[in-house]
Amino acid sequence: MASKDEYKSEYSEELTNFIKTPSVPAPDPESTEYGVRSTAYPAIKNAPLPADAAGSESFNNYVLFALLGGIPAYMAYKIGGGFKTWVFFAILTAIPILMVFWTIASGYTPRKNEKARYPGAPVEHYLKFHKEADRAKYHGRSKIPMETFHEKYFDGDVDFNGDALEVMEYRHDWANFRFTLSLFWFFLTGMMPEVIMHTRSQDEEQVRDHYDRGDDFYSWFLGPRMIYTSGIISNINEEETLEQLQDNKLAIVCQKIGLQAGDRMLDLGCGWGTLAKFASAHYGAQVTGVTLGRNQTAWGNSGLRNLGVPEEQSRILCMDYRDTPVPKGKYNKITCLEMSEHVGVRHFSTFISQIHDMLDDDGVFFMQYAGIRKSWQYEDLIWGLFMNKYIFPGADASTPLGWTVDKLEGAGFEIKSIDTIGVHYSATLWRWYRNWMGNREKVEAKYGKRWFRVSLMPTLLLD
Repeated sequence: MASKDEYKSEYSEELTNFIKTPSVPAPDPESTEYGVRSTAYPAIKNAPLPADAAGSESFNNYVLFALLGGIPAYMAYKIGGGFKTWVFFAILTAIPILMVFWTIASGYTPRKNEKARYPGAPVEHYLKFHKEADRAKYHGRSKIPMETFHEKYFDGDVDFNGDALEVMEYRHDWANFRFTLSLFWFFLTGMMPEVIMHTRSQDEEQVRDHYDRGDDFYSWFLGPRMIYTSGIISNINEEETLEQLQDNKLAIVCQKIGLQAGDRMLDLGCGWGTLAKFASAHYGAQVTGVTLGRNQTAWGNSGLRNLGVPEEQSRILCMDYRDTPVPKGKYNKITCLEMSEHVGVRHFSTFISQIHDMLDDDGVFFMQYAGIRKSWQYEDLIWGLFMNKYIFPGADASTPLGWTVDKLEGAGFEIKSIDTIGVHYSATLWRWYRNWMGNREKVEAKYGKRWFRVSLMPTLLLD
């Protein structure tokens, strides 16, 4: 097995032209109290305004269902129609009712948490609009819908007044999270058909269009480890590098599954194969990585060869997860780090059952995924639709924790432990943001300003 030093040297040999993550900008000397406790930890980007937008403890569908059934019933009654007439009006009015209900609810629902005080600065304090019509429409306390903002930002019609991340930290002061017509259009014609279908060809097309964009594109924010999932902080009072965060995570995953030499390990959605290399080099595990990305497959297998890991021991396979080969005796360990979201809600139960069937009787399954809060917040939905449209098409299985646990237990798994790593993801994104900004000229030169801006936005979602 490779030593730790040998393992790290492999990165420097395989990858070149990586920048050192830019240092943390000098803190703002001004200190303002917003009515809530703030933090000052070196490991993370400390939010100056930890606030929530509109939402409720849970999204109550009773009113919505009453409207969906009651309005067509009233219309059928007024013209003397029966059940068939009600069905006709129900189909005819469903989409308009949904649009009106969600527009009103997203615009007038009170804030989820009233403890934090917004600064109350005008919109122009935060944003610089380049069109007179936009300057006239969004000024003072006339907030801009977040979906409208990010579309205008991608098109170059608006810029941040100052550092993008700092301005986004105060987004609740200058943006609202109302539903817009274009958001409805994407939800109904883009996301919903994908949720319903989620075919093999759709998954393959979406994954390859995204992950085969170019290894350089991802290297400019992921850094030498090429890991597109959250790292782990080991000490909140120290600023560890991105590479340290990812090394921490690799070690923790292997420790949690009790990895041993000779274990048959499967890594579903293995990305560029970094975990497969780590497990092969440090533990002598026999690792099979599965990904739909062609570039990732080539990269991962090249890394294994550079480490001296024979193909008979470990390999990366380019295939759909549904076609994963199962060795004699099944797998001892299976990991799935932020790939299950791509499976989709429709196929999630089948996916978990497949994993259960591929494990031996004493096998261990480790899953890491990015979910949403059960407590309903329109901001979460707006960002979720944005991510589905631009960043992770088809990744609709970002679900509340309880839903996921229910599916795991339903498939026969016994839950051993659960960790919430949101703050660790925040720390990871902060470093991705600084890398991306540090490589701005390279990105814009090859992929254009629009793609730089589109891919910048997810790194700003730290809270």
